[in-house]
Amino acid sequence: MTAPIETTAGQAEAQPEAVLSGAGQSMIEGRSLGQIAWRRFKRDKVAVAGGIVVILLVVLAILARPIESIFDLDPDKFHQNLVDPELLAPKGGWGGISWSHPLGVDPLYGRDMLSRIIEGSWLSLLVATGATVLSNVIGTVLGVVAGYYGGWVDSLISRIMDIFLAFPLLLFAISISAALQDGAFGLSGLPLRISVLIFVIGFFNWPYMGRIVRGQTLSLREREFVEASRSLGARGPFILFRELLPNLVAPILVYSTLLIPTNILFEAGLSYLGVGIAPPQASWGNMLTDAVTYWQIDPMYMIVPGAAIFITVLAFNLLGDGLRDALDPRGK
Repeated sequence: MTAPIETTAGQAEAQPEAVLSGAGQSMIEGRSLGQIAWRRFKRDKVAVAGGIVVILLVVLAILARPIESIFDLDPDKFHQNLVDPELLAPKGGWGGISWSHPLGVDPLYGRDMLSRIIEGSWLSLLVATGATVLSNVIGTVLGVVAGYYGGWVDSLISRIMDIFLAFPLLLFAISISAALQDGAFGLSGLPLRISVLIFVIGFFNWPYMGRIVRGQTLSLREREFVEASRSLGARGPFILFRELLPNLVAPILVYSTLLIPTNILFEAGLSYLGVGIAPPQASWGNMLTDAVTYWQIDPMYMIVPGAAIFITVLAFNLLGDGLRDALDPRGK
C-alpha cells in the first residue's frame, strides 16, 4: 500500500515511487524553429496541396525536354489531317481531344496542346524564377543596407525605390523588349528574349522586396544579438551578412513564393502582347494570343493554357500563404 503524501509548508512532496516510475522513459527532445514551422505547415492541408502541385510543376519544367523525347512529343509538329480546313477547327469537336492528344490540338496547324503546355512550362518558370532571384538579390542587399545604416544612406536608397516604383513598368517593358528583339549583347532569338524578360521583370521589381527587407531590418537592428555583436567589436558588413541576413530568410522565402506567380502572369502578359516569347516557340502567353481569334470556334484552345496559368499561380499563392502562417504565426 502506497504511503500517504506528506506535505511541507502546504505543498505536496513527491514520493520515491512516483519519481522512479518515470526513470525509464525517454527524455523529451526539444524542437528547432524549422521543425516547429514544418509541423505548423503540415497541418495546413491546402498549403500542402499547393506545395505538391508546385513540386510537380517544377519537375515537369525540368524534365520537359526528356519527356518530349521519351514520348515522342513535338510541340511544333503539324497535324493538318486533324483540322477541318473550312471551319478552321479540330475535327471531332472538344478541341480534338483523343487518346493520342489528351488535351486536343490547336485549330491552326493541329499541333498537340499537351506538348505545347509542357514546352511552355519550363519557359514560364525559368523567366519567373530568374526574375525573382534578380529582384531578391538587389532588393535584399539594398534593403538591409538602408535599414541598418539609416540616415542619409536610408534616404538615398528609399528615394531610388520611389523612382523605380514610379516607372510605368508595363510600357517600359514593352519598349525595351520591342527594341531588343533583333539582337543585343551577342545574343539573338530565344536566349535573347528570355534574358530581356528576366532583366526587365527582375530589375524593375526589386523595390518591393527592398521595402519589405528594409522594414524587417529596422526592427532587427535593435535586437539583443545585434547589440551583442557590436559590443564584441563586429563591424557593419559582418553584422549585415552574418547576423541580420539569416534572420531575414523567412520573409524573403515567403515573399518569393508570392512573387513568382506575379512574374509568371507578367511574362504571359508580355507574350500575349507580342513582345515576350515569339512564336513558333510555345509559351502560355502566346498560346492565349492565338486563342483570342479562335475561342468562339474552339473554346478549348483558350481553356487549356488559361487553366495551366491559373493552376500554377493558385498553387504558388497557396504555398506562399501556408509558409507565411507557418513561419510567422503571429501575423495570421
